Amino acid sequence: MAAAALLRGAAPGRGGRAWSWRLRAAPRRRLGHNSCSQRGPAAGEASTSARSGYAHFLNVQGRTLYDVILYGLPEGSHEQPTFLLECDSAVLDALQRHLVLHKIRRRVTVEPCPELRVWAVLPCAPKEAGRAVLLQEKAECTTILTRDPRTARMGWRLLSQDEGSALVLGGRLGDLQDYHRHRYQQGVPEGVHDLPPGVALPLESNLAFMNGVSFTKGCYIGQELTARTHHMGVIRKRLFPVQLSGPLPVGSIAPGTSVLTKSGQAAGKYRAGLGDVGLALLRSEKIKGPLHIRTSESGLVALTASVPDWWPTSTK
Repeated sequence: MAAAALLRGAAPGRGGRAWSWRLRAAPRRRLGHNSCSQRGPAAGEASTSARSGYAHFLNVQGRTLYDVILYGLPEGSHEQPTFLLECDSAVLDALQRHLVLHKIRRRVTVEPCPELRVWAVLPCAPKEAGRAVLLQEKAECTTILTRDPRTARMGWRLLSQDEGSALVLGGRLGDLQDYHRHRYQQGVPEGVHDLPPGVALPLESNLAFMNGVSFTKGCYIGQELTARTHHMGVIRKRLFPVQLSGPLPVGSIAPGTSVLTKSGQAAGKYRAGLGDVGLALLRSEKIKGPLHIRTSESGLVALTASVPDWWPTSTK
């Protein structure tokens, strides 16, 4: 299998920083602070046993503040529980303040890990998405190699100190834009452009489809609206992957641009995208008919929404 190793949060063609923090419980008698590089698997040791999960931090109104991928590192005999959080680089400071604010007297250290880099490893074909055994599991300097917790269509996440392109056997280094095009085609939102802080609702953003919410766990901030919406069973709008066709504006489509039906009725709003692919928050009953966006130059751009094949069948 050939796999493409692509970057998140980095300039195209370069290994970028993993926008992550290490959260670890401090010893009961002492609040320690150690370098991130001194924790976790040793250099050259690959860890496929690390747990990973997807989640959103919510505000009290139940709207998304930050989306994160969490990695739980295997505990050593002399180590405290340790987690890494991968997030959008634009919210580094805000998320760090948020985490520190909610420690509430717990002996937890929150510290950045600037030496780690995040790679997305994508299969060349959807049918190869579950064949993780064919990856090079002993990549040099690998800290974590684990399946993307959101959907098998997003392949694997690899966190490493290595900046080279030969991280995966038989892989090729892709462009960062290739990664974003791929996830837009799969309908996977990520970061503040796709999930505007204080605006996006987690269930409308398909958080439940991406294994990102539990409806049986204890209380959390924003739970009331999320649980009520879930138990009512009515989610009228969702983020759908969309394909644009026709003459696109030079500056692309502005976020928040209205999506209209053939008769001119509002179907939803364009959220974000890259070139001719993107995401739009649309009413589910409107997606099958012809849709379009009216540009600032009074032109019309046709828009086609689709239902990802990895969504639960009952929602299609």
